[in-house]
This record gives sequence, structure tokens and C-alpha cells, in this order.
Amino acid sequence: MGRLNLIFVFFLFALKICGQNVILEQYIKEGLEHNLALQQKLDNYEKSLAVLQEAKGMFYPSVSLNARYTVAQGGRIIEFPVGDLLNPVYQTLNQLTASDRFSVLENQEFPFYRPHEQETKIVVVQPIINTQVYFNKKIQQELSATGKTDVEVYKGHLIKEIKAGYYNYLKAQRLHALLIDTRKLVEENIRVNESLYANDKVTIDAVLRAQAELSKLETQIAEAEKMVKISAAYFNFLLNRPHETEIIIDTIVESDIWLFTEEETVSQAGTNRSELYMLQQYSRAAELNYKMNQNNRLPSLLGMAEYGFQGEQYQFNAQNDYMMASLVLRWNIFSGFQNNAKIKEARIQKSMIEKQYEETKSKIELEARQAWYDMQASVKAIEASRKQAEALKKAFDIISKKYQEGQASLIEFIDARTMMTNAEENLIINRYDYLIKKAELERVTNNTPLPEPKQ
Repeated sequence: MGRLNLIFVFFLFALKICGQNVILEQYIKEGLEHNLALQQKLDNYEKSLAVLQEAKGMFYPSVSLNARYTVAQGGRIIEFPVGDLLNPVYQTLNQLTASDRFSVLENQEFPFYRPHEQETKIVVVQPIINTQVYFNKKIQQELSATGKTDVEVYKGHLIKEIKAGYYNYLKAQRLHALLIDTRKLVEENIRVNESLYANDKVTIDAVLRAQAELSKLETQIAEAEKMVKISAAYFNFLLNRPHETEIIIDTIVESDIWLFTEEETVSQAGTNRSELYMLQQYSRAAELNYKMNQNNRLPSLLGMAEYGFQGEQYQFNAQNDYMMASLVLRWNIFSGFQNNAKIKEARIQKSMIEKQYEETKSKIELEARQAWYDMQASVKAIEASRKQAEALKKAFDIISKKYQEGQASLIEFIDARTMMTNAEENLIINRYDYLIKKAELERVTNNTPLPEPKQ
């Protein structure tokens, strides 16, 4: 029965202020489009996509044009003993043929470096087997996904902050308006006391006390005006607008009832929270990093092909061109136990992320329970403050009439007016605090639909 009573109370409250808060929804869309912190998150996500594209590009062949022109002088001399090798043979042939047809050859010498040389070639390199390229792409896929999840997490926080900022601004406006209305009562009280003093029904201290109450109220009004300006500046800051920009006040504020039980709320938070999904993505990335380091023991294989022209001059013809293709196998047999250290480091990193996941899950559960209890307390606070405000309003009406008839003292009148004002302030604060706590509970359970920013 207690829960039905609370639902009935909020049903009455919702009848007064129900409806779609179109203005606030427009502000949320504006904030998602212009908020600077969110734009930075989006930039980080775009950067992660570029890194992923770079990782994918490593699967494709690389093609490069390399050109070299060399001028050399000096260096090693290559001796080619062609005379020593062929002259004995030539002498034998001359003897056998009884002729001198085969002349004597001199040994040859030529520099190792040619005075002028050019090489222009196209080189194609294609990875065939490379575990690092494969796992690097998988890791970057997970990390880019975490960037997107991080954007969604911040969107949820931003929506909550925009809602809370708007409700705080409305609350400040309502409190300021209440104090302005209260000033009319205090000014009327001064007029009544001056009239009574003029007719010798009260002493001058009653007039002075009433004027002192007005001065006190003016201080409160000035403080309320300051809160209106501060809350407006913060709200405009969230939307990346000039702090003095006018804020449209919507008198229709959505205030439906949170009907989920405590366990249902905790379950939603544990299922919907993007932070947990992001940690799962980090965990998968850590697992891939661990596997990548394990597979570093395997060899890598790549294919290379070259086609170009060589010679002492730039001549691109059939006499100067060449073509070469090769397979390159690289197998790191020993690297000073560095890879073992990397495997251990990756395993520890994965374990740390798993522990962080469990800790975050527990924190989210605690956060959800606290937010749920805050909502329940807020519901009861609204009903209690509403009854108190109604009772003190009636009490003030009675005391006011009695005071005007001389049957109540000024102290009683001031106390009744102060208590009524405080009760009305408390009701305003509790109503808007409920909306702020509801926005927080929606964020905690990730139960807030995310409006898409304008493209």
C-alpha cells in the first residue's frame, strides 16, 4: 500500500507538470552538437579510426619508386688476371697451329666504383606471413571500438549534466520568483505597521522590525539573483554558448515515476553501462596483445619484386633494364629473453584489466543502489514538504488575519511568514532535486535515450 500511495502522489504531481519537455530536448541536441569536451572525444574516436585504417593498410603491398645517381672517385681497384689465365693457353695454340694468331693479353685493372652510375627502380613488398600485422589490426579494431564507447559514455554524462543544469536554473528562477512574491507580503506588512503606528496601536519598533525584515529579504533576493546568473552561465557553458545567452523557461517539465525495484535498477546498471563494455573491449585488446607476443616466435615471410634500369647514363631501354624477385624469411631465434618479458607484461596487463572490470562492476552496483535510495527519499521528501507547505500557508493566513485585528504579535506574524516561505522554498527545491536525481538515475542505469546530433 505504501508504494501505491507514493505512485498516487506522483501521479497528482505529474498531472500538473506532465508532458514532453520539448525545449529541454532541443537543448540536449544542441549540447551534443556543440559541447567542446564531446567534440574532443569525437576527435579521439576519429583518430582511432585513422589508426585502424593504417593497420589495415599493412596487409596490402607497398610500392615505392627509388632513384639513385652516384658520382665516385678512387676506392678499391679490382685486378682481373686475364693474361695469366689465357696466355699459356694461347701459346699452346700458337705452337699447335704453327702461327701467331693468338696474341698475348695483358692483365686488366678497373675501379670498384664506377665514376658515374644511376639506378632507377620500382620496388614492391608484400607481407605473406606476419603475425604482428594480423594481431595489430585486431588490437586496433578493439581500441577504436573503445573510442566509440567512450563517446557514448560521455554523451550520457553530458545529457545528465544538461538536464541537471536546466533544472537548477529553473529552481533558481522559481526561488527568486518566490522571494519577489514574499517581498510584496513584507512591504504590505510595513504599510500595515505604519498605519497602526500612525493610529497609536503599535510602537515604532514594530515598524523598524518590519523594515529590517525587508532588508533581510532584499539580501536573500540578491543571493537568489546571483544563483540565477551562475546557473544560467553554467548551463550555457555546457552548450558552448555565450554565458549571457537567454534561456527559455519551459513550464512543462516531464516527471514520470521511476517504477523499477532496487534489484531491477541494479540489474539495468550492470547490463547497460557502457563503461563495462569498454573494459571488455580493453580486455580483448590485452588478450590479443598477449597472443601477438606469443606468436612472435614464429617466422615472418614477405615477397619482394624489383624492376628498374641501371647504367652510367640515364638510358631506359632493354639493354639497361633488370628485374628481380625474392622471398625473405625472418625468424628471430633469440632476442635476449625480451619476448618472454613482453609475454609476461601482456599477461599482467590483462589480469589488471580483469580486476578493474570487477571493481568497476561493483562500483556501478553501489552507485545504482545509492541513486535508487536517493530517488525514494526524494519522493517522500516531496510529499512531506508539500503537506508542510500547505499547513504553514493556512497557518500564515490565520496569523495574518489575527495580526491585522491586533490579536497576534509581530513576532508571531514574522515567524509564520518565515516558516511559510521556508516551506515553499523547500518544496521547490525538493521537486527539482527529484528531477535532478531522476536524471542521475537514468545515467547510472544508462536508461536515457541519446538524441542524435545534427549532421
